[in-house]
Amino acid sequence: MKRKSWAFVFVFVIIIGLCGIGYMITVYDAAKQTIDHKVYQSVQTIDTSLTKKKMEEEEPLTILLLGIDERTDDKGRSDALMILTLNPTAERMQLVSIPRDTRTEIAGMVGQDKINHAYAFGGVDMAVDTVEQFLKISIDYYVRLNMEGLVGLVDALGGITVHNELDWIDTGYYQEGFHYARGQLELDGPQTLGYVQMRFQDEAGDFGRTARQRQVIKAIIDKGSNIRSISNIGEFLDIIGENVVMNMDFEDIRNLFINYRRTTRNLDTYMMQGEGTMIDDIYYLIVDEEEIEKVREMVGSKS
Repeated sequence: MKRKSWAFVFVFVIIIGLCGIGYMITVYDAAKQTIDHKVYQSVQTIDTSLTKKKMEEEEPLTILLLGIDERTDDKGRSDALMILTLNPTAERMQLVSIPRDTRTEIAGMVGQDKINHAYAFGGVDMAVDTVEQFLKISIDYYVRLNMEGLVGLVDALGGITVHNELDWIDTGYYQEGFHYARGQLELDGPQTLGYVQMRFQDEAGDFGRTARQRQVIKAIIDKGSNIRSISNIGEFLDIIGENVVMNMDFEDIRNLFINYRRTTRNLDTYMMQGEGTMIDDIYYLIVDEEEIEKVREMVGSKS
């Protein structure tokens, strides 16, 4: 099965909450029904009562973003993990990517494995516990996306604009024959998928792909800040309801807009660094303690 890295789409969901809730109020009932009855799902590992108190006091919030590659008769793996921190005092957002091959202790299990296996073994609860244990931080919210939702989300926005730095032609994985020329590109949903998924024609591999993900994040923020650009709000809500699960209810999203909209003024992105190595014929990324501490300081949420 093709490997997919869609975590940047989660940021779109958050941006909609931060930037677009004023417009969403015009379709309040439909949005509230979708969020509260289709999207919202609590987990045991996160005490949302504490999170709501932090939100009321405008403290920094830390959100775990999980991109899930679901398969038939298999809950799937978190093929992409990101941590989004919203800091209203500093008026900034910090987005940190955790490479899926990162080797670490899996919460509740003996021994080490790839961090993206935590979701496969124990769902959102184990993924949250593992990331908290790995970075020694507290997670306030999670957002899980069924990665099949990307195309519809981007198309609902009317496409996005990116600046491409690598000239290449899709060889058939996603948009066969499409020419991703250098310079400014206008991409629809399927073309965006091809743009962020390509790695074999990029010497930087996964790191190059992650750089393109960050480009798309910024493009989505630019477009998503004007939610009126969505041509069919009903279709958009259907896509969200079918592909997104999170422990934010509609009231939480409303409060994000009220208390945290200033964080959209600045977005910093970073990908966790490490050294690749083979252990028992399996590839892992080894992240040292200095890098873990660096990311912990970036996130700024210590448990």
